[in-house]
Amino acid sequence: MAGMTPQRRLVLASQSPARLGLLKAAGLRPEVIVSGVDEDALTAPTPAELARVLAEAKADAVAARPEAAGALVVGCDSVLELDGQALGKPDDAEDAIARWKSMRGRSGILRTGHCIIDTATGRRVSATASTTVRFGEPSDAEIAAYVATGEPLYVAGAFTLDGRSAPFIEGIDGDHGNVIGLSLPLLRKLLAELGMSITELWASA
Repeated sequence: MAGMTPQRRLVLASQSPARLGLLKAAGLRPEVIVSGVDEDALTAPTPAELARVLAEAKADAVAARPEAAGALVVGCDSVLELDGQALGKPDDAEDAIARWKSMRGRSGILRTGHCIIDTATGRRVSATASTTVRFGEPSDAEIAAYVATGEPLYVAGAFTLDGRSAPFIEGIDGDHGNVIGLSLPLLRKLLAELGMSITELWASA
C-alpha cells in the first residue's frame, strides 16, 4: 500500500532457541546473529547490573557488524541471583549438582538484562527484568538424573521453566517469559522508549 513504511528488521543477538521461540510466539520474526561475547570476561557490582552489562555487550557486538546495519538489535542475558551471587551456566555436571542441592527448597531471583540498539539512529535502551523463582525439593537421585540429561549445563542457573526441570519448580512471582530468557512486557516498554510499538514488528501473515 502507498505510504506504508517498510517493516523494520529485528535481529536477536543470541543463540538461545528459547528466546527465539518466545519472540516467534509473540508474532515477531527476528533474524539471529550470535554475538560471540565472552560472558566470563565481564563483571558488575550486582547480579542485576551484570545481566544488563552482558545484554549490552551482546547487542553492541552484533550492532557493530555490517549485516546488522539498519536493524533493531536485541541483546539479552540471564543470571540467577542466589545469596547475592550471580549464577550463570554451570561449569560442569558436578557444579550443576551442587547448584541444585543449594537451590532446593529456596527461592532465587532470575535477572534478565535486555538491550535494544537501533542501528539506524544509534539510539539504545536497556533494563533488567526480575522474577522470583521458588524451587521445590527434588531428591539427590532426581537431581542426578536431571543433570545426566545435560540440559542444565547450557542454561543460566542450571534450570529451565520449559524443560525437564519444570516439575522441580514450585512457582514463580513475576513474568514467566523472563525466566525462559526474555521479558516481552519489558521488550514492549523499551521499544516504546525508542518511539516504536511492538505491533509494528509483527510479521505479516
